[in-house]
Amino acid sequence: MKIATLNIQNLFHRDKSLIEKPFGKNLTDWIKELDTLMLQNSKSQNQQERIRELSFLIGFEKSSPRPYAVLQRKAGFLYMKGLNHSVANKASDLTNWNGWIEIQTVPIHSKATQHKAQVIANVNPDILLLQEIEDRASFEDFNQLILPKFNCKSYTHSFVIQSDNMNGLEMGIALRQGYSLDAVRTYNINGTINDNGKNLIEYEISTPSKETIWLLNAYLKKPTKDRNLSDNNRKKQVISIAEVYTKLKTEGKKNIIIAGTFNAPSYCDSLSPLIQHTDLKDITKHLTFEVDIDIGKDATYHRLGAYRMGVNIKQKDYMLFSPALFDKMTDSGLNRKAMWPDKRPQWSIYKSVTNKNLAASEHPLVWGNIDL
Repeated sequence: MKIATLNIQNLFHRDKSLIEKPFGKNLTDWIKELDTLMLQNSKSQNQQERIRELSFLIGFEKSSPRPYAVLQRKAGFLYMKGLNHSVANKASDLTNWNGWIEIQTVPIHSKATQHKAQVIANVNPDILLLQEIEDRASFEDFNQLILPKFNCKSYTHSFVIQSDNMNGLEMGIALRQGYSLDAVRTYNINGTINDNGKNLIEYEISTPSKETIWLLNAYLKKPTKDRNLSDNNRKKQVISIAEVYTKLKTEGKKNIIIAGTFNAPSYCDSLSPLIQHTDLKDITKHLTFEVDIDIGKDATYHRLGAYRMGVNIKQKDYMLFSPALFDKMTDSGLNRKAMWPDKRPQWSIYKSVTNKNLAASEHPLVWGNIDL
């Protein structure tokens, strides 16, 4: 049984709030000023010149002629769609409308989407966990239409957990033929901190060998400007996760995996309730764990919080195994061939990944193979 986890950072479109804003507050001010000018019935010569300046600053001059947006019934926003979009790029003559509207998401480059599929196809796991999916429809488009292009069969079963926020950071799972999802449970690990973060998801999965595994999928928030507060909140969440793990063990369940994005290095005190105070074992500590080493002098360098010496990217994504499963692991590794190495360190990547915008994700794919 091969299992993998990947924070894929969306498949076809990404919420604007998640993308780094190069102009900060200036961009917001420019948009407000343009809106005010456009609403005026008559405009002076200076105001028309200012509209042209603002259009350039906001980026209207760089607009693409390709249609890539459809209106979906989701929170009342105009959302980008991956594949099945209309061929029209403006309203028809019947409506006689040719204005502009602020959209909530930004399209992901098609080559970046292909690199996401290429990484998954190279590992070809039986059970695939994904974080940061925009919606189930996009997941199925990706599963049925993109993965097969890389000689990777579509997954037989898929399931997406919708969260209560609207920024397209859903969690999903995909299973191969022979694996069945017997039960799904969610745990609120945010109640004590009054936070609207993701819940902990428990998947109960039957395998072709008639074994049952319990897979806990977690997605913890990124650190905020107040690091002490965010670390304290994360620790409360991790304590709740550890309690669920302990409960499963007391019920006699041995085949347990905890995986997902924790957004903190392993030495961080906020992760200690899982890393240090349970018998869970990190996949990166297994003797079979393989990954291409950094190029050049970074090959012998061990960065604080990195996966290991020569793999100098900070660990944010985890796969923790109960002792019963850790001892049955036959192979494991990390695939970062579709990650863009920003300055140092450097590592081997796909030749088609020529810049950051074409990278599959800022996260690697972590995988393990277990003999059940």
